Amino acid sequence: MGDFNKFLRINREKTVYRPIEERTKDYKEVAVARNTASSIEQSNRCMDCGTPFCHWGCAVGNYIPEWNALLAEGKWDKAYELLIANNNLPEVTGRICPALCESACVLGINDEPITCRENELAIVEYAFQNNIVKPKKPQKRTGKKVAVIGSGPAGLSAADQLNKAGHYVTVFEKNMKLGGIMRYGIPDFKLEKSILDRRIKVWEKEGIEFKTGVNVSTDIQTQDILTKYDAVCLAGGSEKPRDLSVEGRDLDGIFFAMDYLSLQNRVVSSEDVSKYKNINAKNKKVVVIGGGDTGSDCVGTAVRQGALSITQIEVLPKPPVDRMISQPWPTHPTLFKTTSSHEEGVQRYWSVLTKAFAGDNGKIEKLKCVKVGFEQATPKDSLIMKEIAGSEFEIQADLVILAVGFLAPEHKGLLTDLNVEYDQRGNVKTDQSNKTTVAKVFAAGDLRRGQSLVVWAISEGRKTAHFIDKYLMGKSDLPII
Repeated sequence: MGDFNKFLRINREKTVYRPIEERTKDYKEVAVARNTASSIEQSNRCMDCGTPFCHWGCAVGNYIPEWNALLAEGKWDKAYELLIANNNLPEVTGRICPALCESACVLGINDEPITCRENELAIVEYAFQNNIVKPKKPQKRTGKKVAVIGSGPAGLSAADQLNKAGHYVTVFEKNMKLGGIMRYGIPDFKLEKSILDRRIKVWEKEGIEFKTGVNVSTDIQTQDILTKYDAVCLAGGSEKPRDLSVEGRDLDGIFFAMDYLSLQNRVVSSEDVSKYKNINAKNKKVVVIGGGDTGSDCVGTAVRQGALSITQIEVLPKPPVDRMISQPWPTHPTLFKTTSSHEEGVQRYWSVLTKAFAGDNGKIEKLKCVKVGFEQATPKDSLIMKEIAGSEFEIQADLVILAVGFLAPEHKGLLTDLNVEYDQRGNVKTDQSNKTTVAKVFAAGDLRRGQSLVVWAISEGRKTAHFIDKYLMGKSDLPII
């Protein structure tokens, strides 16, 4: 990479966002794209380590030092070629990934890590803008047919890999548009849907067939899929939300985060939402329960809808600013994070347990809460939560959004029809090759491993595609991640 000491002279460039007063008036992306000169300069901070732990930290094993070196030399086409070799959706991870790789960056031991995510995004956006991204159809077809059920990051990545291997791939999606959680769960101010459409058009030209608005087991008989296709990949995600079973849960005005977020995404995309219950924060006192990224997305959405006030509560303690001893480098630590949505206006509280919902005339009016503390006998023991006596308090609310995670995939319908087995958590059970207990049926993503990150779903899709290809052909040249 030429001068290996540039990381000593070049500081990390932080992500720049559009002004709050501007971005909260629309649903366009909040982040400002870096120019090419800044991207090249930031790539020079990469030390080209002898042992690059960023490879280990990345769920898809991105060739981070390698494409940073190419970026530093201005070889955008080569950088993109190397980037896409391990990641089917770098334009998505470059926007919304928590950058596990940066937590494992060697420079991050005593300095700020390199901007892996922003550099990745710079490469893929340059490639699209300069006609480097071109459809590449397989040179030959195997004659084998594969059905991929679900078009989230796992399903789309599996489909792309299997198409590259020469199989005929059909993706079935129950919604009217493709993308799964990327389209319906992640707000446009973080990921505009034109980004997904752009990539999907490339895949269509490469030969992947997409069928939307098709619910397998309802619109198409499950047995017909098993008969027509040589292999099936289940990639339906983890859609069963975790609930709060407390007094007053049946009051009107309490909704799951994904119902709230997906409705607004459909509105932004001008989809017909007449069949959905209206959920809007305008002129309401909003409480978001759950302190993770999904909760943050709900905060940003409520701001844009014109909420009167927004409060976000989390039952766990406030995370530390610096790494804890129990989460040493190169692991991905749990740290205090202020997102762009948090900057836009919210009151945040930690160590708060919701004891009950209360209201009159069947509508939510307030939450009854209590402060909690956590004890741990030894570092190896689990945390024990205890309520703090006398700390009870109430929060006024007209709208409550539950953003406390997901339990498992929806069993009713396709999975029941297939008669697949489940693990102890209710996820689809597979062997080491991601094959279910049903002949020629494989599984990938959250449906198999449980709720996780988009980058892990991509990794899952790639891995499952490798094993499906091997199952069909006896061997596979597809990478295992």
